[in-house]
Amino acid sequence: MSSNSSSSNSPQHSDVLIVGAGLSGIDAAYRIHEQNPQLTYTIVEQRERIGGTWDLFRYPGVRSDSDIFTLSFPFRPWRKTRTIAEGDEIREYLEDTAREFGIDENIRYGIRVESANFDSTTDLWTVVGKSGDDDRVFTARFLYVCTGYYRYDEGYLPEFPGIENFGGRVVHPQFWPDDLDYAGKKVVVIGSGATAVTLIPSMADDVEKITMLQRSPTYMLALPESDIMTKAMLKVLPASWAHRALRVRNAIGTFAFYMYCRLFPKLSRRTIRTIAKAMLPDGYPVDVHFKPKYEPWDQRLCVIPDGDLYTAISKGKAEVVTDTVDHITESGIVLTSGQTLDADIIVTATGLQLVAFGGASLSIDGVEFKPADKYAYRGYMLNDVPNMAWSVGYTNASWTLRVDLTSQAVAKLLKYMGEQGYTHAYPTAGDEVMHDHALLELNSGYVQRAAGSLPKASDRNPWQVRHNLVLDAYDARRYDLTEAMVFGSVKEAELAG
Repeated sequence: MSSNSSSSNSPQHSDVLIVGAGLSGIDAAYRIHEQNPQLTYTIVEQRERIGGTWDLFRYPGVRSDSDIFTLSFPFRPWRKTRTIAEGDEIREYLEDTAREFGIDENIRYGIRVESANFDSTTDLWTVVGKSGDDDRVFTARFLYVCTGYYRYDEGYLPEFPGIENFGGRVVHPQFWPDDLDYAGKKVVVIGSGATAVTLIPSMADDVEKITMLQRSPTYMLALPESDIMTKAMLKVLPASWAHRALRVRNAIGTFAFYMYCRLFPKLSRRTIRTIAKAMLPDGYPVDVHFKPKYEPWDQRLCVIPDGDLYTAISKGKAEVVTDTVDHITESGIVLTSGQTLDADIIVTATGLQLVAFGGASLSIDGVEFKPADKYAYRGYMLNDVPNMAWSVGYTNASWTLRVDLTSQAVAKLLKYMGEQGYTHAYPTAGDEVMHDHALLELNSGYVQRAAGSLPKASDRNPWQVRHNLVLDAYDARRYDLTEAMVFGSVKEAELAG
């Protein structure tokens, strides 16, 4: 890994500054160098190693919540056969990818970006980060923020009356302690999202009892962890061919099921319910614990590999309780219904805190702007903000599918700017009246809580943010990169100054 070798007192300059060394950042570095080998780039990462999400989350069973053949990069084949990959496997894959392509040599670790200012007289970003107690300053022609959309330093925790009285341990999955011994203990996991449904089957064999306490049900879809076709293709085809074929097959399959859910909500509800009923014990109250009030994909649908959550319930290793917390006592949780759940450990799998651009303060010529006041151009630039992009994945498909399209678009823009001699570029709506739409097409609690902090979308291109990989992939090959864009250059004398 690269060390932080530059002086904290002297700015380090690059053509492109990438913030974040997770999936998005590694993909960004590869795509930018692929199309613009003459450009220099630096990646700043607040953690001490590569991985992003896959380094942060270390709770039992942490894994991808989409298939690994679409989550991995199209330019570096995934060589294992399981469709769902474990967190440490993904982090190792990212580290190996960065090393293979020399990306790791350009990473500076332990730097949290605090602010970024664009100077229109020089067309340069000045980015200030913190490394311990020291300021680290970077300048760059283009700023590419690849931090995702949630806070690393703080998860979401609702107010639970009496939690301070609990005699056991309270753990948030985002900060899983290395010394947590849950063997033979009574565990209550509050939440029913992807984290909860991963934790419970992974812990079930080791605890005395584990309960998923949910306020309301979530749609669960049991999918095979591996399949015959995947194994066969990986065995008989060259690795790159097999990876490409599996990536296309899985992406189309995921998108087709999403469209099935959106176009035929009643039928898809019955399909999901039928699968659940078949995998749970006879007489199990499926409609109490696994029948949400909303339609499929109004919120994220949780994948459970080989139906492992249903299996844990069927074996009596885990249970689901649908209720709300009244208060917490020294020995457990008292529910609104009056039922008490005894607990030695409470796991608050209650969600993320969303934030745009890693929470950094952003400004142009010293005047701060708020992301929520801006519209997203093609999902990755902001109106009237020069030389900056943001990488955000899909909510209804693999993160990397959109991230890679975004990185290729940014690389294409940088190439065009270089060829034309431009030093700045930004999208603008001019005098057009825009109608506000949410950036993320979900009504999940964590999305609704962040509605006032994320950029907005509108109802038509290029300001429409579609979570539609088919249309996005089609547009990526044909869109006019000059549409609604302003290009220009500063004078050589000004640059020299």
